[in-house]
Amino acid sequence: MNCELTTDLCPLYTALMPHALASAVGTATTALAVAGMGYFLIAWLAARIYLRERRILLRRFAGQAGEAVPFTPGVSMLKSLKGLDPGLKEAFASHCRQDYPGEFELLFGVSSLDDPAIAAVDELRYEFPQCAIRLIECPERLGPNGKVSTLAQMASHARYEFLLINDADIAVSPRYLERVMAGFAADASRAPIQETTTASQNENQLPVPPVAFENQEAPPAAMASHSGALSIPAFSSPPVAFAEPPAKPVARGANAPLPVGLVTSLYRGRAHQTLPSHFEALGIATDFIPGVLVSKWFEGGLRYGLGATLAVRRYALEKAGGLVALVDYLADDYELGARVAQAGYRVVLSPEIVETAVPPYDWRGFVDHQLRWLRTLREVRPWGYAGMIVTHGIGWALLNLLASGSSPVSLWLLGLSFFLRLTLAMTVGAEVLGDHQVLPWLWLVPLRDLVAMGLWAAGFAGDTVVWRGERFTLRGGKLS
Repeated sequence: MNCELTTDLCPLYTALMPHALASAVGTATTALAVAGMGYFLIAWLAARIYLRERRILLRRFAGQAGEAVPFTPGVSMLKSLKGLDPGLKEAFASHCRQDYPGEFELLFGVSSLDDPAIAAVDELRYEFPQCAIRLIECPERLGPNGKVSTLAQMASHARYEFLLINDADIAVSPRYLERVMAGFAADASRAPIQETTTASQNENQLPVPPVAFENQEAPPAAMASHSGALSIPAFSSPPVAFAEPPAKPVARGANAPLPVGLVTSLYRGRAHQTLPSHFEALGIATDFIPGVLVSKWFEGGLRYGLGATLAVRRYALEKAGGLVALVDYLADDYELGARVAQAGYRVVLSPEIVETAVPPYDWRGFVDHQLRWLRTLREVRPWGYAGMIVTHGIGWALLNLLASGSSPVSLWLLGLSFFLRLTLAMTVGAEVLGDHQVLPWLWLVPLRDLVAMGLWAAGFAGDTVVWRGERFTLRGGKLS
């Protein structure tokens, strides 16, 4: 506007600018706060739907308690280790206390025999001599993701057709294996697995297999399973291979569901002493898991895996490209589930809830971990990441309060947002996950949400992540 020609209008124009800007901000934040309330309500409904499904499954398991379990295949549990964190040994021990009628083994992989985690494995062997426990040295670095590099080398030593991968710090209940493997039971009668006597020739098998150290506490001829039955003797040769079921089983109808290729599970965080550690645990229970339940509801099931549990059939893993194909990816758990789904298999969510130990982060460690997770999510689900704008309802309601000068409508929006947010936190944290830390720390949720909102915005502002003390650049979910 030319002030020389419209001298009288310039002061008016200048005076209206702040009002127009405040009005636009008020309108935008009102819309986002309302959208946030809608998201809280949708997430709460998704949690109620999951609780109903979970109750049905658990009642079914309870009804089968006195009967012979029809499907209890052998399972090889794989854990990649690096360093010794607090509570690691107890997490290992929980995997040995399984009330599972079938056979199972525990394989621990380390990149070096100098790793301090080996001491915990040695103690585990002594405490549970009846369990098949093996330590495997995996010296090859196949890609930037050292964990997956170790797992890929371990897979060639696993003796069973079902592989179960979870993070080193995961603690489980005695019925963990039973409930996870039940996710595959529906396919057992339709497509029985045929054993062959030839060695598996898959791309994950390395020319020179890693060194395996058997549990020296077990009997040399055979190892006893947890249920007392004798398992396959300790071996040094390649494991027995399992052929894929027929591509079109006779029992499968035109409308029959896809076969189950992977079973995963939800998890809760066990915080340590620091405030950032509690922020992290609260984020898992009240932010991350609600997002998983919403995506499950809207997408008609999961299309990805969660690192707390990745139970997979060998042939589904091979059709998905194998573990070696994941060594460049940071979100290997997400990528594995996505590839299994793309290969034509279902990803099933088990009713079992497991627990992960949250490190005693300082603020720097907390921010690094959050940005690593957020930027990974931005790479693998860009539209989902952008859609997270509506998950920060508390933050938008507070900004609306400031923009509107504490108007009655803004106060109403903040109060309702606060109520719905805490209802969601209690439903998912306490009911779905059974997280006993949520209620005492519920007062931190609004503050944690404001921090999360700032970190979400920061997630757009770069593509570098810090992981295990190393700095990487993310490109399409890959580390470089």
